[in-house]
Amino acid sequence: MIIQMTRSNMHDFNQSNESFIVTGRIIPKYENGHWTYTEETFSEPYVKQYEKDEIDLSYVEDNEKAVFFYYSDNNCVGQIMLSSHWNGYALVEDIAVRQDWRHMGVGTALLKKAVEWAKERHFIGLTLETQDVNVSACRFYAKNGFVIGGIDHMLYSNFSTANEVALFWYYKF
Repeated sequence: MIIQMTRSNMHDFNQSNESFIVTGRIIPKYENGHWTYTEETFSEPYVKQYEKDEIDLSYVEDNEKAVFFYYSDNNCVGQIMLSSHWNGYALVEDIAVRQDWRHMGVGTALLKKAVEWAKERHFIGLTLETQDVNVSACRFYAKNGFVIGGIDHMLYSNFSTANEVALFWYYKF
């Protein structure tokens, strides 16, 4: 069951933000006007955890923002956070699924809800950004019809993740 975040269920925000294993990286290549990629496997995998975002009431009160939760037996096992982006796309700010619920259709269901939300607001598609080391997320986006629209080698250059490359994914309706 997918339910939009309200004041009464805001406590479920970030419950599905759990770590993942980094096993390699995506190596994007731009050629003849199209992005492709290969994958590099690391000899030593490591665990990565994203910082937990703070939520504010604008995601409950603003029609151009939303958070949707995926529930199973009243337990929040996934979430997707959306907002209006300047370029006519709906921005997927975050999508997270609890570890024990990954590869069970939760993420795909949340993306479908994001498409529905974006189409209701007349956006032209969805856009999001992830790191090249989040290989499982990149595979997930590609499987769900997203394509790489660009990369940024400098986005994380001021952080401990300076060796990571930002990948910008798009799904156009």
